[in-house]
Amino acid sequence: MTTFWTAVAALVPSIGVGVIFYFAMRFVVRADRNERANLAELDRLDALAHEGQPQAPRDTASAQQ
Repeated sequence: MTTFWTAVAALVPSIGVGVIFYFAMRFVVRADRNERANLAELDRLDALAHEGQPQAPRDTASAQQ
């Protein structure tokens, strides 16, 4: 039975690091997904805001002459 507990004690740190890594990666992936969704929403709102406005001339120097 002593060998069993020695093996468990040897595996616990690796399992702990694996669990911490899992939650860290989960946090990163969720943050990236939320950021992409928010940027898409911001782009959509920006496109809606600029949809009805007339386009400004591209070359302002030639428009002033």
